Amino acid sequence: MKMDVVGFGALNIDKLYQVNRIAHEDEESYITGKSESCGGSAANTIVGLARLGLETGFIGKVATDREGSLLHNNLQNENINTGGVLLSDNGRSGTVNGFVDAYGQRALYVDPGVNDSIGLDEIDLDYINSAKVLHITSFVGKHDDNSIKTQETVLNEISNNVDVSFDPGRLYTERGIDFLEKFLIRTDILLINQSELNILTIGEIENSRKDIGLAEIQKSADKIQMEYGIDMVVVKMGDKGSYVTYNGVSHLTEAFDVLCVDTTGAGDAFDAGFLHGYVKDDDIKDMAIKGNYVASCCVTEKGTTDGLPDLTKLENILKKDNL
Repeated sequence: MKMDVVGFGALNIDKLYQVNRIAHEDEESYITGKSESCGGSAANTIVGLARLGLETGFIGKVATDREGSLLHNNLQNENINTGGVLLSDNGRSGTVNGFVDAYGQRALYVDPGVNDSIGLDEIDLDYINSAKVLHITSFVGKHDDNSIKTQETVLNEISNNVDVSFDPGRLYTERGIDFLEKFLIRTDILLINQSELNILTIGEIENSRKDIGLAEIQKSADKIQMEYGIDMVVVKMGDKGSYVTYNGVSHLTEAFDVLCVDTTGAGDAFDAGFLHGYVKDDDIKDMAIKGNYVASCCVTEKGTTDGLPDLTKLENILKKDNL
């Protein structure tokens, strides 16, 4: 079976708690609501792509527990090929406990479970080679844990006909550029947010959220692109939109103005819209508009995938903007 995009990353049950505010060290806050949904960065993106009509698959691992059944069934219900999903007889499936305030800001705590135990001998390279794009996101594990080593090895062994999309997230970015190098040299599309870009190029985790100007974003993106031979670097800038540079051409795209309820999964949603445009051979402006739109839909609902649009909604917004 030929597929458009295969995801490779963690599968988690997201247990999200609405709170009056995010508590810091030695502080207290209180819970105002609770929800539960299926998540994982790569999985969220693949769900988004499936809803937009692409042929998708997934590589991940779950246990034989309640959470594992929910995760596996959710992928199947979204019409995602689960031929790469592994079932472990031992351990527990991954979970994320998230705390979201009234402004949609969040704090996440990850329990990886069996996510970190994927061995190379469990991977079917033909499954990956059947796809146009392999989309990779982070695992929690230490550098010598199976899943991360497996990702690194897979990147060296898959066909050159498979384009690699890489969203390192905060977990991988904070490990530094030396850790990321094995991923970056095989990456065709780097999807990264502004704070992660700051960490990689400025090297200041504490100051990663500082607001830098477009000129500095462009300089940092160009530096990463040139040093590692990455075709396309995409910087996600939240409510300021996104910046894309490719083949000497760059484009800044404004975000859609919506009421933000929950930012959880917004970056993954952007990836879905952007990769849809990539698979459909759109130009970089249209890819970015699609990414911004899908992200804007995501943040208007609680959870990571409830707000993700179908293809009809995406086509309507593109027609509205005369694209």
